[in-house]
Parts: sequence; C-alpha cells; structure tokens
Amino acid sequence: MTTALLLFGTMALFLVIGVPIAFALGASVWSTIMFSPDFLVHTDIIAQRMFGGLESTSIMAIPFFVLAGNLMTKGGISRRLVEFANSIVGGVRGGMALALVLSCAFFAALSGSAPATVIAIGSMLYPEMVKMGYPKDRTSGLLVVSGGLGPIIPPSIIMVVFCTITGASVGDMFKSGLFIGVVIMLVLMAVVLFIAQKEQWPKSETRPTLKEFGKTFVSAIPAILLPVIILGGIYSGYLTPTESAAVAVVWALIVGLGIYKEVKWKDLPGIILDSAKGSAMILFIIATSTAFSWIFAYSGISGQLVHGITNMHLSRALFCLVVALILLVFGMFLEGIATCVLMVPILWPIAAALGVDVIHFGMIVSISNVIGTMTPPVAVNIFSAASVSKLKIGEISKGEIPFFIGYLAVFLPVVLFPELATLLV
Repeated sequence: MTTALLLFGTMALFLVIGVPIAFALGASVWSTIMFSPDFLVHTDIIAQRMFGGLESTSIMAIPFFVLAGNLMTKGGISRRLVEFANSIVGGVRGGMALALVLSCAFFAALSGSAPATVIAIGSMLYPEMVKMGYPKDRTSGLLVVSGGLGPIIPPSIIMVVFCTITGASVGDMFKSGLFIGVVIMLVLMAVVLFIAQKEQWPKSETRPTLKEFGKTFVSAIPAILLPVIILGGIYSGYLTPTESAAVAVVWALIVGLGIYKEVKWKDLPGIILDSAKGSAMILFIIATSTAFSWIFAYSGISGQLVHGITNMHLSRALFCLVVALILLVFGMFLEGIATCVLMVPILWPIAAALGVDVIHFGMIVSISNVIGTMTPPVAVNIFSAASVSKLKIGEISKGEIPFFIGYLAVFLPVVLFPELATLLV
C-alpha cells in the first residue's frame, strides 16, 4: 500500500505542478525506490529498465515514421491531396467540407499524427472555406474531429507504441485501424451532408470534370503511393514495420526532392532536426514508462489489481466499457502517447486475464486517446485548429459537437463488439 501511494502520489504531484510526463514518471520511480520500505534495489535499476525499454526493433519504426511524415508535409503533399479530394466530392452542397474529411483521411495515411493532420489540412482549406461562406465554428470543429483520423488510419505512431508494450502484431493493428478509420470517415461525411443541408452550407457552382479528376489524380499518385508502400510491405510479409518505415523515408525523399521538388537540400537539416526532437520526446516517455511499469509489477501492485478486478467477475464487454471511460478521462489531461505508455502496462494484464483480444484492446486504447485530443482541457487538436482559425476554444468546442457525436457513434460499437475491431485480422 505504501509503495502504491508513493508511486502514484508522487507522479500525480509532479504532473500537477507542471513537470513533463517523462520526467514525472522517472521521478516517481526514483522516489519510490528511495523511500519505500519494500524496495531493496539500487536506483541504477532505473537506467537499466529505461534502456531495456528501448531495445526493440519495433520502436525504431517511430523515428522513421516521424521523419517520413515531416518530409511529406514539407514537400507539397497537402495541396495535391486537397485538390484530389475536391475533385472527388466537389460540386455538392458542403462539398468542400467533404473534401476536408477526405483530405484528412489521405493525410492520416502519411503523418500518423492528429495535430499534424489538423494543421496541414486546415491551413490549406480553412481560409478558402470561410471565403466561400462556410460557418467558422463548424469548419473548425469538423477539422478537429477529422484530424482525429491521423492516429487511426495507418501508419499510426500510437499503434506502434501499443504493439511494443503488448507484443501485438503491428500489421494486424494497422489492418484494424484501416477498417475502423474508413468507417469513421464515412460516418463523418454522412454527418457533413446532413448538417450541410440543414444549415444550408455553400454549394459549388461547377462540378469537377473527368479531366480535372484525372489531372489531380496523376499529380497525387506519388503521395498516395507512400501508404501503399508502407502497408503493402507489411501486409505482404516482405518488410517488417521498421523496414517499411525506412523505405517510406527513402520514397518521401525521392518525392520531395525529385518529383514535387518542393523540398530543397538546404531544408533537410531543419526537417531532420524537427523529426529528431519529436522522436526523442516520444522515446523518452516510453523509456521512463518502462521503468514505471517495472516498479508497478515488481512491487506486486499489478498482481493485486488483476486479482481484485477478476474477482469482481466483470463481463468482457463491461470491463472494456470501464477501460474506455478511464482512458477518456486520462486523455482529457494527458497527451495520447503518454496515456498509452502509462495505462496500457497496468490495464493490459487485466484485459488478458479476462480474455480480451489484444487487437480489440488496442483499438479501444487508440480511439480513446484520439478522443482525448478533441476534449478540453488538454485538447491538442482544438489548440491546433485554433492556431489556424484564430477562434476561441469555446467556439470550436461548440462547433465540433455534431461531428464528435458521429465519432462516438463508431467508438461505442467498437468497444462493445470486438468483432468490429478484428474483422480484417
């Protein structure tokens, strides 16, 4: 009991006073070893566990995916994806809003990041949509929720982190994410069509011609090929996720430097530095969370928690619903990857004991964390949309409500019916 209070109490204290999550995890582990009477190990174990947590080839995929995403973001891909999406769904009432959802889905297959998707697509489409007469709050709200496709449609950084923690197949997680992501996209587009008719959103006077569609499609082919390379390499069995991510970096370089020619050689040091910073933040969180998880298991807290919950005789569906609610609450206050690395080592042993499928559990974790990016106070998607639209947080939160409900309408069945998450596995 003393160990549990020290471990979680010190972590909560550090988070409350504003210590970054990685440092809060490491400091709570150090405090527990130093002051708990139940521990007779040296603090050197912290460094050992941190380095041990990063000794995984799957984790190497993270910096590659980050670098590939940054290369494609800076390489003119956003504009070409937007033009291609608009050529598909333009010409109907709310067509630009449909193009926004479709563009976010396309870009999600490149970046794997919700905030990156919001900023990249929002900076391209939001000003134009406002000029056409789309309501600012609704457009920003749709951008927030559509950006949530980033961590669901593969490749997804949070899915790679989850698979590293649980040992699940990255390929199977990506298959599940692809199916659920497409379902979410279709639901959002249906909501857009309904709201567009109800609120009389603008309608384009001209429909895109077949010639325009062909032109935008040809222009977007190099961009579209990137997720094909990543997923095709993994699903075919020719490439591991890490190897596929490395190949994606090479292709992103070829596209940015040689095909679109919007990335210059002088831009590469800055892109690589930004990618290194982003990757280091993620990897540091994973490292300290590994030490935290070891303390949690070594002290016996994990075993007691598993034993206690299994004795409650919860059904799998009820347990998954409780887990979803817990993750949604944590997601309101912590960044998604931080929530994943903190909670999955605690909750997965219990889920496994109850017979929950690891892919089903992974989709609950992934979607819960995405929803956290849309809900204040720590809502990175809303903050990202605010930086694009210059609207207040409250205005954006109000504007996103119908689309947020659509997102939840997919999430709840995924939680309660594991067959939805494992349909393609």
